[in-house]
Amino acid sequence: MARPVSHDQNFKNLILDYPREALAFFAANEAQDIDASVTITPLRQEQLKERLGERFRELDVPLLVEWPDGRREALLFVLEEETNPQRFSIYRLAHYCLDLAELLATQRVVPVVIFLHDYPGIPRQLALGSESHRYLAFDYIACVLAATPAARYLDSDNLVARLNLPNMQWTPEKKVEIYAKAIEGLLTLEPNIEKQIKYLDFIDIYTGLSDAERQLYESRYPQESTAMTGLVERLQTESMQKGRHEGVEGMLRKQIELKFSELPPWVDERLKQASDEQLDTWVARILTATTLDEVFKR
Repeated sequence: MARPVSHDQNFKNLILDYPREALAFFAANEAQDIDASVTITPLRQEQLKERLGERFRELDVPLLVEWPDGRREALLFVLEEETNPQRFSIYRLAHYCLDLAELLATQRVVPVVIFLHDYPGIPRQLALGSESHRYLAFDYIACVLAATPAARYLDSDNLVARLNLPNMQWTPEKKVEIYAKAIEGLLTLEPNIEKQIKYLDFIDIYTGLSDAERQLYESRYPQESTAMTGLVERLQTESMQKGRHEGVEGMLRKQIELKFSELPPWVDERLKQASDEQLDTWVARILTATTLDEVFKR
């Protein structure tokens, strides 16, 4: 049984890993003046806990954009991913933006909603008032990926755009090419191998190649396919190593608790930071040690 896809978490990771590229793609008009000198700071959701309810905190990725030279006042971007447009609430978004504006004492707030799918009934504006006067007007930037032509971004130097090619609008016969362009973007625009591995999974999830389509990709793009195979093998190796590490660490924790009845904070910290070799050494020592100091001696 396939595990459910956490679209919300996938896009949070993407935005937090590439905030500058995310703003340039999802909110292009507002991001035109965001140059290399600008600092972009993600506001951790935990910091907002005292003021905002769970139903609001769970949906957002707030980014604070600041110009160090002071030529412009700081700008707060609020990005939300919405998988099912029918469940989107403009009231909830407006409420959340007002809470953030009050909390951070600013009126410079840009709400951005990323829709994976299109839906004609998506409300784009909210106006509260009467026949004689409008007292509150609210709208937001809507980035509807399914309605965004992929052809515009096939050779983009924006990594967020390239990674989202599978989510954009394209015809079925272009599927393998779309996948190839996304992979090409990942391999050429992201030099960090760990992130290449991380976002290879992102591309795979949102493209969903069949076995036949994957074979076609491998025949058409042998060089990229070879590089991708190397990433997959490394990912599998790292997963196995991580699984073994966590298993040994868990076993050692249980042994310590059984033998010494407690797990002091300093031991917990040592275990969290331990290498595979250190864990193996401590597992061997605990068999004969009479104190925790004997187990963890350097």
